[in-house]
Amino acid sequence: MEYIIGAHMPITGGLWKSAERAKELGFRAFQIFTRNPRGWSYPELSEKEAEEFVSATEGFISVNSHMPYLPNLASPNEETFEKSVESLIEEMKRAKKLKIKYIVAHVGSHLGAGIEAGKERVRKAVSRALESVSCDCHVLLENMAGQKNSVGSRFEDLGDIIRGINDDRVGVCFDTCHAFAAGYDIATRTGLKRTMDELDKHVGLRRIMLIHLNDSKGGLASGLDRHERIGKGFIGRKGFENFLGARELIEGRPMILETPVNDYHEYADDYRVLQEIIRKAKA
Repeated sequence: MEYIIGAHMPITGGLWKSAERAKELGFRAFQIFTRNPRGWSYPELSEKEAEEFVSATEGFISVNSHMPYLPNLASPNEETFEKSVESLIEEMKRAKKLKIKYIVAHVGSHLGAGIEAGKERVRKAVSRALESVSCDCHVLLENMAGQKNSVGSRFEDLGDIIRGINDDRVGVCFDTCHAFAAGYDIATRTGLKRTMDELDKHVGLRRIMLIHLNDSKGGLASGLDRHERIGKGFIGRKGFENFLGARELIEGRPMILETPVNDYHEYADDYRVLQEIIRKAKA
Protein backbone atom coordinates (compact mmCIF):
# COMPACT_ATOMS: atom_id res chain seq x y z
CA MET A 1 0.00 0.00 0.00
CA GLU A 2 1.31 3.44 -0.94
CA TYR A 3 1.44 6.11 1.76
CA ILE A 4 1.60 9.72 0.57
CA ILE A 5 2.46 11.87 3.59
CA GLY A 6 3.05 15.61 3.91
CA ALA A 7 2.41 18.51 6.27
CA HIS A 8 1.10 22.06 6.40
CA MET A 9 4.06 24.25 5.50
CA PRO A 10 4.68 27.92 6.36
CA ILE A 11 4.98 30.40 3.49
CA THR A 12 7.26 32.87 5.28
CA GLY A 13 9.63 34.45 2.78
CA GLY A 14 7.55 33.50 -0.26
CA LEU A 15 5.07 30.85 -1.35
CA TRP A 16 7.78 28.85 -3.13
CA LYS A 17 9.69 28.38 0.10
CA SER A 18 6.93 26.10 1.39
CA ALA A 19 7.94 23.58 -1.27
CA GLU A 20 11.60 23.80 -0.27
CA ARG A 21 10.66 23.13 3.35
CA ALA A 22 8.54 20.12 2.38
CA LYS A 23 11.41 18.73 0.31
CA GLU A 24 13.79 19.24 3.21
CA LEU A 25 11.68 16.93 5.38
CA GLY A 26 11.27 14.31 2.66
CA PHE A 27 7.56 14.87 2.05
CA ARG A 28 5.87 14.09 -1.25
CA ALA A 29 2.85 16.29 -0.49
CA PHE A 30 2.12 19.47 1.44
CA GLN A 31 -0.51 22.09 2.19
CA ILE A 32 -0.31 25.87 2.54
CA PHE A 33 -2.30 29.00 3.17
CA THR A 34 -1.90 31.03 -0.01
CA ARG A 35 -2.52 34.25 2.01
CA ASN A 36 -3.03 35.52 5.54
CA PRO A 37 -5.28 32.91 7.23
CA ARG A 38 -6.59 35.33 9.87
CA GLY A 39 -7.65 38.32 7.79
CA TRP A 40 -10.08 39.29 5.04
CA SER A 41 -7.63 41.45 3.08
CA TYR A 42 -4.76 40.07 1.00
CA PRO A 43 -2.36 41.24 -1.69
CA GLU A 44 -2.91 40.17 -5.27
CA LEU A 45 -0.98 37.09 -6.33
CA SER A 46 1.62 38.17 -8.89
CA GLU A 47 2.56 36.20 -11.99
CA LYS A 48 6.14 35.95 -10.70
CA GLU A 49 4.98 34.44 -7.39
CA ALA A 50 2.85 31.91 -9.24
CA GLU A 51 5.64 30.93 -11.63
CA GLU A 52 8.15 30.50 -8.79
CA PHE A 53 5.72 28.33 -6.86
CA VAL A 54 4.80 26.13 -9.81
CA SER A 55 8.48 25.60 -10.60
CA ALA A 56 9.30 24.75 -6.97
CA THR A 57 6.48 22.21 -6.68
CA GLU A 58 7.53 20.05 -9.61
CA GLY A 59 7.83 16.44 -8.52
CA PHE A 60 5.32 16.59 -5.68
CA ILE A 61 2.42 14.15 -5.81
CA SER A 62 -0.06 16.49 -4.12
CA VAL A 63 -0.02 20.24 -3.43
CA ASN A 64 -2.99 21.64 -1.53
CA SER A 65 -4.28 24.90 -0.10
CA HIS A 66 -6.41 25.66 2.93
CA MET A 67 -8.97 28.44 3.07
CA PRO A 68 -8.43 31.22 5.65
CA TYR A 69 -10.18 30.84 9.02
CA LEU A 70 -12.56 33.83 8.90
CA PRO A 71 -14.88 32.76 6.05
CA ASN A 72 -18.05 30.96 7.16
CA LEU A 73 -19.83 29.36 4.22
CA ALA A 74 -22.78 28.40 6.45
CA SER A 75 -23.33 31.86 7.92
CA PRO A 76 -26.89 33.26 8.04
CA ASN A 77 -25.43 36.78 8.10
CA GLU A 78 -25.60 38.16 4.55
CA GLU A 79 -22.47 40.31 4.78
CA THR A 80 -20.35 37.48 6.20
CA PHE A 81 -21.81 35.02 3.72
CA GLU A 82 -21.04 37.22 0.69
CA LYS A 83 -17.49 37.89 1.92
CA SER A 84 -17.04 34.14 2.47
CA VAL A 85 -18.19 33.27 -1.05
CA GLU A 86 -15.84 35.90 -2.51
CA SER A 87 -13.02 34.47 -0.41
CA LEU A 88 -13.65 30.98 -1.80
CA ILE A 89 -13.76 32.35 -5.34
CA GLU A 90 -10.44 34.11 -4.73
CA GLU A 91 -8.92 30.89 -3.41
CA MET A 92 -10.03 29.05 -6.53
CA LYS A 93 -8.47 31.73 -8.74
CA ARG A 94 -5.22 31.42 -6.77
CA ALA A 95 -5.32 27.63 -6.99
CA LYS A 96 -5.70 27.89 -10.75
CA LYS A 97 -2.61 30.12 -11.01
CA LEU A 98 -0.59 27.96 -8.62
CA LYS A 99 -1.74 24.68 -10.21
CA ILE A 100 -3.14 23.50 -6.88
CA LYS A 101 -5.74 20.75 -7.23
CA TYR A 102 -7.34 20.57 -3.77
CA ILE A 103 -8.70 23.48 -1.72
CA VAL A 104 -9.70 22.58 1.84
CA ALA A 105 -12.60 24.56 3.27
CA HIS A 106 -14.15 24.43 6.73
CA VAL A 107 -17.87 23.90 6.32
CA GLY A 108 -18.66 26.44 9.02
CA SER A 109 -21.33 27.27 11.61
CA HIS A 110 -25.03 28.01 11.18
CA LEU A 111 -24.82 30.28 14.26
CA GLY A 112 -28.14 29.08 15.58
CA ALA A 113 -30.10 29.27 12.32
CA GLY A 114 -30.40 25.47 12.23
CA ILE A 115 -28.57 22.67 10.46
CA GLU A 116 -30.83 22.65 7.39
CA ALA A 117 -30.38 26.38 6.86
CA GLY A 118 -26.63 25.95 7.29
CA LYS A 119 -26.43 23.15 4.74
CA GLU A 120 -28.38 25.19 2.21
CA ARG A 121 -26.00 28.14 2.65
CA VAL A 122 -22.97 25.90 2.03
CA ARG A 123 -24.58 24.39 -1.06
CA LYS A 124 -25.29 27.88 -2.40
CA ALA A 125 -21.80 29.17 -1.59
CA VAL A 126 -19.86 26.32 -3.17
CA SER A 127 -22.13 26.19 -6.23
CA ARG A 128 -21.60 29.91 -6.85
CA ALA A 129 -17.85 29.56 -6.54
CA LEU A 130 -17.70 26.61 -8.93
CA GLU A 131 -19.81 28.51 -11.46
CA SER A 132 -17.57 31.57 -11.15
CA VAL A 133 -14.17 29.96 -11.77
CA SER A 134 -13.32 27.54 -14.54
CA CYS A 135 -10.48 25.34 -13.29
CA ASP A 136 -9.53 21.75 -12.47
CA CYS A 137 -9.25 22.49 -8.74
CA HIS A 138 -11.54 20.70 -6.28
CA VAL A 139 -13.25 22.15 -3.23
CA LEU A 140 -12.88 19.73 -0.32
CA LEU A 141 -15.27 20.21 2.59
CA GLU A 142 -13.53 19.32 5.85
CA ASN A 143 -15.52 17.37 8.41
CA MET A 144 -16.06 19.42 11.57
CA ALA A 145 -15.32 18.40 15.17
CA GLY A 146 -18.84 18.49 16.60
CA GLN A 147 -18.69 22.05 17.95
CA LYS A 148 -21.97 23.75 18.84
CA ASN A 149 -23.85 24.91 15.69
CA SER A 150 -21.24 23.34 13.39
CA VAL A 151 -22.29 22.14 9.94
CA GLY A 152 -20.56 19.07 8.55
CA SER A 153 -19.66 17.21 11.74
CA ARG A 154 -21.97 14.36 10.74
CA PHE A 155 -21.33 12.41 7.55
CA GLU A 156 -25.00 12.48 6.59
CA ASP A 157 -24.89 16.30 6.52
CA LEU A 158 -21.77 16.31 4.35
CA GLY A 159 -23.50 13.89 2.01
CA ASP A 160 -26.59 16.10 1.79
CA ILE A 161 -24.47 19.14 0.93
CA ILE A 162 -22.48 17.32 -1.75
CA ARG A 163 -25.53 15.79 -3.40
CA GLY A 164 -27.16 19.22 -3.45
CA ILE A 165 -24.18 20.71 -5.28
CA ASN A 166 -23.92 17.78 -7.70
CA ASP A 167 -20.46 18.53 -9.08
CA ASP A 168 -17.50 16.12 -9.29
CA ARG A 169 -15.19 18.96 -8.23
CA VAL A 170 -16.58 18.73 -4.69
CA GLY A 171 -15.12 16.23 -2.24
CA VAL A 172 -14.21 15.76 1.40
CA CYS A 173 -11.05 16.28 3.40
CA PHE A 174 -11.25 13.76 6.24
CA ASP A 175 -9.69 15.04 9.46
CA THR A 176 -8.90 12.31 12.03
CA CYS A 177 -9.04 14.63 15.05
CA HIS A 178 -12.34 16.16 13.95
CA ALA A 179 -13.94 12.78 13.27
CA PHE A 180 -12.90 11.44 16.68
CA ALA A 181 -14.05 14.59 18.48
CA ALA A 182 -17.39 14.39 16.66
CA GLY A 183 -17.98 10.86 17.99
CA TYR A 184 -16.56 8.58 15.30
CA ASP A 185 -14.33 6.04 17.07
CA ILE A 186 -11.53 5.63 14.54
CA ALA A 187 -9.15 4.48 17.31
CA THR A 188 -10.51 0.93 17.51
CA ARG A 189 -10.88 -1.62 14.74
CA THR A 190 -14.62 -2.05 15.21
CA GLY A 191 -15.13 1.70 15.51
CA LEU A 192 -13.05 2.38 12.42
CA LYS A 193 -14.99 -0.20 10.42
CA ARG A 194 -18.26 1.38 11.53
CA THR A 195 -16.94 4.85 10.68
CA MET A 196 -15.85 3.78 7.19
CA ASP A 197 -19.22 2.14 6.57
CA GLU A 198 -21.00 5.35 7.59
CA LEU A 199 -18.67 7.44 5.47
CA ASP A 200 -19.22 5.24 2.43
CA LYS A 201 -22.98 5.17 2.96
CA HIS A 202 -23.51 8.90 3.33
CA VAL A 203 -20.64 10.44 1.33
CA GLY A 204 -19.00 7.69 -0.72
CA LEU A 205 -15.34 6.79 -0.23
CA ARG A 206 -14.53 8.06 -3.72
CA ARG A 207 -15.33 11.57 -2.47
CA ILE A 208 -12.59 11.36 0.18
CA MET A 209 -9.71 13.01 -1.66
CA LEU A 210 -7.44 14.21 1.15
CA ILE A 211 -6.79 13.23 4.77
CA HIS A 212 -5.61 15.39 7.66
CA LEU A 213 -3.61 13.28 10.12
CA ASN A 214 -3.98 14.71 13.63
CA ASP A 215 -4.25 13.16 17.06
CA SER A 216 -6.87 14.64 19.40
CA LYS A 217 -6.43 16.51 22.70
CA GLY A 218 -10.11 15.91 23.37
CA GLY A 219 -11.72 12.57 24.05
CA LEU A 220 -14.20 10.69 21.88
CA ALA A 221 -17.30 12.86 21.14
CA SER A 222 -15.75 15.77 23.09
CA GLY A 223 -16.61 18.31 20.40
CA LEU A 224 -13.15 19.84 20.82
CA ASP A 225 -11.21 20.91 17.73
CA ARG A 226 -7.79 20.63 19.37
CA HIS A 227 -5.09 18.82 17.44
CA GLU A 228 -2.34 16.81 19.14
CA ARG A 229 0.96 15.27 18.04
CA ILE A 230 0.70 11.76 16.56
CA GLY A 231 0.39 9.12 19.28
CA LYS A 232 0.14 11.62 22.13
CA GLY A 233 -3.60 12.20 22.17
CA PHE A 234 -6.77 10.20 22.72
CA ILE A 235 -6.57 8.47 19.34
CA GLY A 236 -3.13 7.26 20.33
CA ARG A 237 -0.47 5.28 18.57
CA LYS A 238 -2.57 2.13 18.50
CA GLY A 239 -5.42 4.10 16.97
CA PHE A 240 -3.19 5.28 14.14
CA GLU A 241 -1.93 1.73 13.63
CA ASN A 242 -5.55 0.77 13.00
CA PHE A 243 -6.26 3.81 10.85
CA LEU A 244 -3.19 3.46 8.64
CA GLY A 245 -4.13 -0.14 7.96
CA ALA A 246 -7.46 0.86 6.41
CA ARG A 247 -6.54 0.27 2.76
CA GLU A 248 -9.90 1.38 1.35
CA LEU A 249 -9.54 4.79 2.98
CA ILE A 250 -5.77 5.30 2.74
CA GLU A 251 -4.68 3.90 -0.61
CA GLY A 252 -3.56 6.65 -3.00
CA ARG A 253 -4.86 9.51 -0.85
CA PRO A 254 -2.47 12.26 0.30
CA MET A 255 -2.28 12.60 4.09
CA ILE A 256 -1.34 15.95 5.62
CA LEU A 257 -0.04 16.55 9.14
CA GLU A 258 -1.52 19.57 10.92
CA THR A 259 -0.15 18.70 14.35
CA PRO A 260 0.69 21.58 16.75
CA VAL A 261 4.34 22.44 16.14
CA ASN A 262 6.35 25.54 17.03
CA ASP A 263 8.56 25.12 14.00
CA TYR A 264 8.00 23.11 10.82
CA HIS A 265 11.12 21.02 11.55
CA GLU A 266 9.15 19.40 14.39
CA TYR A 267 6.96 17.68 11.80
CA ALA A 268 9.93 15.33 11.36
CA ASP A 269 9.11 13.79 14.75
CA ASP A 270 5.51 13.06 13.75
CA TYR A 271 6.74 11.75 10.40
CA ARG A 272 9.14 9.40 12.17
CA VAL A 273 6.33 8.04 14.34
CA LEU A 274 4.15 7.51 11.27
CA GLN A 275 6.97 5.69 9.47
CA GLU A 276 7.40 3.38 12.47
CA ILE A 277 3.67 2.68 12.47
CA ILE A 278 3.68 2.05 8.71
CA ARG A 279 6.64 -0.35 8.97
CA LYS A 280 4.76 -2.28 11.67
CA ALA A 281 1.59 -2.31 9.58
CA LYS A 282 3.46 -3.64 6.55
CA ALA A 283 5.16 -6.35 8.64
